[in-house]
Amino acid sequence: MLNLQNLKPPFMKKITIISIALIIITLQLYSQKSKNAIYLKNGSIIYGTLTEISDNQYKVTGKDGSLYIFPSEEVEKYQKDIPMFEGRKEQGFSFSLEGGLLIGSQNTEYSAPFSFNAVFGYTFDKKNSVGLGTGAEFIGETYTPFFLEFRRLINDNRVAPFLFLRTGLIVYLGGGDSEGDGGYYPYYNRKDFSGGPSITAGTGISWSNDDLETYLSFAYRYTTTSYDQLQYNNQEVSYTNYYNRLEVKFGFRF
Repeated sequence: MLNLQNLKPPFMKKITIISIALIIITLQLYSQKSKNAIYLKNGSIIYGTLTEISDNQYKVTGKDGSLYIFPSEEVEKYQKDIPMFEGRKEQGFSFSLEGGLLIGSQNTEYSAPFSFNAVFGYTFDKKNSVGLGTGAEFIGETYTPFFLEFRRLINDNRVAPFLFLRTGLIVYLGGGDSEGDGGYYPYYNRKDFSGGPSITAGTGISWSNDDLETYLSFAYRYTTTSYDQLQYNNQEVSYTNYYNRLEVKFGFRF
């Protein structure tokens, strides 16, 4: 029987990356939709489904259910499966899922820990949005981030760069302590973990589909973790770890 606790971190990392890649491919295939279009001789393009051709007329049902009727002499052609971009969301709520790595120097204890986030957001004028996020980060121990996000698109095209800023903190929710190795001094190396402040600032590129937006982001990430350790002489010592990382993530926004 496979014991996950005995797997080495690189192996677990590969499993995680492969799982994320499969989810990405599945969602991308599911999100792709085809559109039909009728081209008029005056240069207009009407997107919809051709329902009937009769009496020298084309009858087309639009996405909103409206029925359009065009005389055949006004129609240049009708074509199926045309990609169509109707524009980005003007305003409204959104939900994002993202995962990636916090990349640091190879000589550090945790060179590229995994980070996963879920963000509940609101877009208020197509280009600007705010959100509240949480998730899980595996920096030796498991921490949960809580943050406020502001994001701005540079333009509202189908493919658009963006800037974003996140500020908040990470919290240790793993039970409160880590016991020692049970040697002569049973409480030696006992650790009480805690999180610290966190700030992320970066840029990225966004691809907008009909009902799904995918994005890739690169950011500077600063955060701290700490722990209190009970020594053999019953004295408690505090340690703080400072992380300055390159955060690379791939995500979906619904």
